[in-house]
Amino acid sequence: MEKTANALALLRQASFIRQADDFGDVVPVFKKTVWADKPVSRAILHVTALGFYEAYLNGGRVGRFIFAPGWTSYRTRLQAQSYDVTDLTESCNVLEIAVGRGRRFHARTDEELPDLPSRDIALIAALEITYEDGTGETVFTDESWTCSKSNVLYSDIYNGETVDYNAPTDGDFPVRTVDVPKDILILTEGEESREMARLPAVERITTPKGETVLDFGQEVTGYVEWKVPEKQGAEFVLYHAEMLDKDGNFYTENLRSAKCEIHVISDGRPHLYKPRFTFQGFRYIKLVGFDADINLEDFNAVVVFSDMKRTGFFACGDELVQQLYENVVWGQRGNFLDVPTDCPQRDERLGWTGDAQVFARTASFTYDTRRFFRKWLHDLAADQRENGAVPHVVPRVWDGQGSAAWGDACTIVPWQVYLAYGDTSVLREQFNSMKRWVDFIGTECSEPGLWDGGSHFGDWLSLDAGDEATAGFTDDDLIATAMYANSVDITIKAGKLLGEDVSAYEALYPVIVNAYRTHFLNDGKPEHETQTAQVLALTFGLTDNPAREMKKLCDDIEACGHLKTGFVGAGYLLHVLSDNGRTDLAYRLLLRREFPSWLYPVTMGATTTWERWDGMKPDRSFATPAMNSFNHYAYGAVADWLYGDVAGINPDEQEPGYRHIVLRPHPSKALGYAKARLLTERGEIVSSWEYTGEGDNCEFSFTVPDGSHATLYLDGETYEFESGTHHATFEFAGF
Repeated sequence: MEKTANALALLRQASFIRQADDFGDVVPVFKKTVWADKPVSRAILHVTALGFYEAYLNGGRVGRFIFAPGWTSYRTRLQAQSYDVTDLTESCNVLEIAVGRGRRFHARTDEELPDLPSRDIALIAALEITYEDGTGETVFTDESWTCSKSNVLYSDIYNGETVDYNAPTDGDFPVRTVDVPKDILILTEGEESREMARLPAVERITTPKGETVLDFGQEVTGYVEWKVPEKQGAEFVLYHAEMLDKDGNFYTENLRSAKCEIHVISDGRPHLYKPRFTFQGFRYIKLVGFDADINLEDFNAVVVFSDMKRTGFFACGDELVQQLYENVVWGQRGNFLDVPTDCPQRDERLGWTGDAQVFARTASFTYDTRRFFRKWLHDLAADQRENGAVPHVVPRVWDGQGSAAWGDACTIVPWQVYLAYGDTSVLREQFNSMKRWVDFIGTECSEPGLWDGGSHFGDWLSLDAGDEATAGFTDDDLIATAMYANSVDITIKAGKLLGEDVSAYEALYPVIVNAYRTHFLNDGKPEHETQTAQVLALTFGLTDNPAREMKKLCDDIEACGHLKTGFVGAGYLLHVLSDNGRTDLAYRLLLRREFPSWLYPVTMGATTTWERWDGMKPDRSFATPAMNSFNHYAYGAVADWLYGDVAGINPDEQEPGYRHIVLRPHPSKALGYAKARLLTERGEIVSSWEYTGEGDNCEFSFTVPDGSHATLYLDGETYEFESGTHHATFEFAGF
């Protein structure tokens, strides 16, 4: 995709257009024929749409961006793309751009854009041609364009797509211009969503109900590419699902209202079909209308996600832990599709702020998330309310706002991006948003420092309130006040880096800590003595007696034998144990196989991270279908502990971007070996250890790239390393 300085200037000379006639659900194709009567030296297509667009020049697909132009806060921000199409030009150039509804369905723009009800689409484009003789011309979208009906009769991201290869597509219909403010146009900020892999179907299953089901062996986000049987007029249907039920039948109840169906009607000729404007989250597909002789090779799952560079890797000697890690990676792939969605399958797929902040550090180790998160954070700031409240989901598609640990994505995500890459620009861009958020919290307090107002999700899906509950048992006000302290602390640190005056926040911070200690520590209330409460007090330094809180936490874990934390506490739990001398207990939680644990879903065949600790029960029945996704990345934050405490690679706040590498490996004989690799702009960082089989001897190896230095903390000793690869053998009993 090209970056040209004049793209927006040219697009602002064009008009937004849509079909003049009502096509119903049929996807329109906008057309323009452009004659080039002399040799072309360069041709650039600048384009965007309210809806998903797909452009073709002389039959050739323009670019690799799927679901373009990407999902932003359409009220104020609409990304535009520029593509070099020189190689596709001819003397007679037919430009065709199909526009599906895409995410336009969600944009609540009725008040701002009264001519565009939320389901309507619109296209704007400019084809810039430069000839070899130095002359040029630009063709803009206007009422001289025409449109036709495509053979895509229906397309929706939740319900699927219907294609009829018999449908006439050669009609010529007029277009009309629509009044859309062009000041919402911006250059592309995020990564392109692309087709990243293809997975073959691995098994054909006939279920007890007689259903024909194909298994791809891995839950993915994307769609299926398949050969349409050459049977004139026949309709073929694909249904998508994450799971088979305990009897082995196709299970779709947890999709809620999302139909996730693909309908294709054959014209008797060969077609290799894949959806154009929809995606699904699935491992299994059910086939209806097909003959008995199905060839597995005719079906491939196309994996789609944002085209981020893979940077982090982990390996260890325990097969279940390794599979857990792979599940975390697949969970990120499945949900980092242009925005950090909560899940890719049911009638949701929204940019939940709480999930994003929990997973931000893990995400930024595994993939290069700079462009991905910065684009999303710009939308967060754009959607932030006038009072500073942050929506529950970004882009904002409903009115929920202001929950602790969800709105705190406003501070936590940019801070984690800064730590990972050492670039202060993300802090500078988001600093005003951070301040507005913590200032909003102050208006929700009944007394200074005590966040006891508003409505919160709490420790979402924790187990201390029962395994079918949504909000956990931990006091919402306790969580809110703890997160308030953390966000103010981050705002202070960011402001100091930027040279901003943060004296008011420095004065506020001890007030919050005091309010927390006064209202929530050692008052005898059970909702203040949960695992999550203790984890937050220790993580954010809110207790005046860390040893006491650690004892209570460890006593509770040892008494019940397992974790009880939800979305808020789980990501910090193992770190707290390791940081306070109980790595043995952290390993006990990590390696536990029974429910509840991180490995329990792995033992049940999971290939991605689940939303609930017990999405599938031991008897293979399911938790409530109202809230039971099998591809939800929040609990995958455990991979940060694998990177940082098992293998031992950590950033340093004082020298971020891994200029100084904090090596804190915690070897375990139960794992046998562990290794993490991180690709940075300075080079590759490697930390590995392996037990030799000779007593407690453990071999360590560290690679420090040029321009970085490292400090190894091991068994109470400290060692300094400059760039290069270093090897050592220590006697270490491990855990």
